[in-house]
Amino acid sequence: MQVLGIDIGGSGIKGAPVDCTTGKLLDERLRIETPLPATPIAIFKTIHKLINHFKWTGNIGCGFPAVITDNIVRTASNIDKKWIGKNISKIGGKKFQNEIHFINDADAAGIAEMKFGSGANSSGLTILITVGTGIGTALFYKDKLIPNTELGHLILNGKIAEHFASDAVRKKENLSWKKWALRFNHYLNEIERLLWPDQIIIGGGMSKKTNKFLKYIDVRAKVLPASFKNEAGIIGAALAVNNFKLV
Repeated sequence: MQVLGIDIGGSGIKGAPVDCTTGKLLDERLRIETPLPATPIAIFKTIHKLINHFKWTGNIGCGFPAVITDNIVRTASNIDKKWIGKNISKIGGKKFQNEIHFINDADAAGIAEMKFGSGANSSGLTILITVGTGIGTALFYKDKLIPNTELGHLILNGKIAEHFASDAVRKKENLSWKKWALRFNHYLNEIERLLWPDQIIIGGGMSKKTNKFLKYIDVRAKVLPASFKNEAGIIGAALAVNNFKLV
């Protein structure tokens, strides 16, 4: 089965057709800057650009940076607040001829990694942490996803965690890799204190830079970069269209 996977991030919206039987991209991914403000109209216009670019007529899976329950957008950390309370599937159904399925973006990345990547064959508790503009999390026990975890919003040093230890904060405050890694290590230790995961997978943009900071990380759990790097969200969003089983 082939699905157009789309990953909506705080800085970029990325998409590519995906072969859901292998997890492979079938074309070179296209990245478009996330519009500012990231309103419903602006985001949907960008999704249209991706559909037109790939001349796509089939199903679409979309990783979305928010908690979504019963198709209602509940949060808006790195998108416009106008999204909150909107029935995203209902709006999407009116905007697109294609059938489009929305899922939390970190959950999407986690599905890809647990099915085909660094989390495959995991037998315990795994948490995928996407680190980029913000911090997203996806929690899995064996082959089961616990959806919509918002552990990037834990409070650390009086701040929301993603305002303390995201990659955007590292760039904004011009932190050295060591200084930033010590902040991120503080965050990971808090995750361990609360959840005791067996494995932590680092996703998002930081998955491509783990050689710069993993040497400063001191946690009990096994820490691995995401196998699919920044493409995990695209792949997982496609897999989620048919509620893809991890086993």
